[in-house]
Amino acid sequence: MREYKTKEQKKKFYRSKEWEALRQLALIRDNYECQHCKRDGGVTVDSIKSPGQRKGIVLNVDHKYPIEFYPQLALVLDNLETLCVNHHNIKEGRTFDKIRPSKKKKWNDERW
Repeated sequence: MREYKTKEQKKKFYRSKEWEALRQLALIRDNYECQHCKRDGGVTVDSIKSPGQRKGIVLNVDHKYPIEFYPQLALVLDNLETLCVNHHNIKEGRTFDKIRPSKKKKWNDERW
């Protein structure tokens, strides 16, 4: 069984033909839509490539069970889910929320 613990091992995996083929199957199965947004009643679809420009990354194919802990599920379609970049970052704990000042009321008067 292969291991995907180091950055190099993961890079090699994500550049492989097997991964790219399976990734495309997951995107087709999920209709090129973020499945988290879909569960919430929204829609986030893949971007369209404009001629002469680089295509923006909108969707990621995510492993529900990470390959570093579950290498046997690395190439299992049922372990994959299409997510938008925002939901993928939230799932991976890579959120960069701005610190907002609290909106506390100056008074705590009861309104009649």
